[in-house]
Amino acid sequence: MTAARDSVSSAAVVDAALTLFAERGYHGTALSQIADVLEVRTPSLYNHMRSKHELLETIVGDTVRGVLDDFHRATADRDTPLDRLYHGVLVYSRRHATHRREAIVVNRDTSSLDEPVRSQMQALRREHEHAIRSIIADGVDAGQFSVDSPALASFAIREMCVSIARWYQDDGPITPGQVAREYTEFALGIVGAGSA
Repeated sequence: MTAARDSVSSAAVVDAALTLFAERGYHGTALSQIADVLEVRTPSLYNHMRSKHELLETIVGDTVRGVLDDFHRATADRDTPLDRLYHGVLVYSRRHATHRREAIVVNRDTSSLDEPVRSQMQALRREHEHAIRSIIADGVDAGQFSVDSPALASFAIREMCVSIARWYQDDGPITPGQVAREYTEFALGIVGAGSA
């Protein structure tokens, strides 16, 4: 058991779980399958986690907090709603091309978390949505955006970006940066801002 414990890291366990959760879903993945990928015995996994649920909690928590951190860094010190929305959507859409597994797991399996963690993660996701909605509302007030419902526009933008994780291919002809720029332009169209 010592040799097995030394042959795999906690990060490798999380990474293997992330891949399998993305491919098969949280409920469709057994701990034995994670162990098989890592070529260790299933009991060895307990040196790195308490349960499969803890793996999901780690993945969702790291991802949701990463989205918020990216957003705050991208929008900090931006003077106008147009500039904040542009950079906020740019980083959000790029993340869905570069962190596809995480996006798929969060959007499909967050509801599988136990309470109170599920509500905590959903609250963080709402914080991001409300931040985008607030930028759009500020843009409407400033005359930079022309949209009747900032809430509906925010929902449309976020859903559009989330979809990137479902179709984007790393070996395809479009880079994450290109996808992010195109989707950001689409977002500006949604709020009636035109091309940045």
